[in-house]
Amino acid sequence: MTRPSATPGGTLVLDSEGLARAVLRDRTVTGWLALARADDLRVITSAATLVEVIHPRINRPALEWTLSRLVVEAVDDSLARQAAALLADAGLHGHKYAIDAMVAATALSAPGPVTVLTSDPEDLAVLCGPRVTVIKI
Repeated sequence: MTRPSATPGGTLVLDSEGLARAVLRDRTVTGWLALARADDLRVITSAATLVEVIHPRINRPALEWTLSRLVVEAVDDSLARQAAALLADAGLHGHKYAIDAMVAATALSAPGPVTVLTSDPEDLAVLCGPRVTVIKI
């Protein structure tokens, strides 16, 4: 596999689509995970992401295997307040952006440089700003 143009370094963050595709063993996401593993990078997701990904039809063993290979970062009071501040700074609010804001706060709290794999690059780029590389998958 050839390296994508924005090679991850430091921490690789999976949003709900990134995690869902990892569970499905999507070729693109699997490639990113292999690069992260080869470079000994942290691969993380937000605990809030699990709410979007877990549903009755998900392959539970594949989900558990995937989760065993990454770190699920907790959403505590401090991170929730940081997410709310990111929303306010971006002029956004409401449930439509809440989980994206928690993913963004998680990414901004991670050791850098940080890359986020997402199907929603516009909102995450606005929330994260220039400190995080946002890659559309």
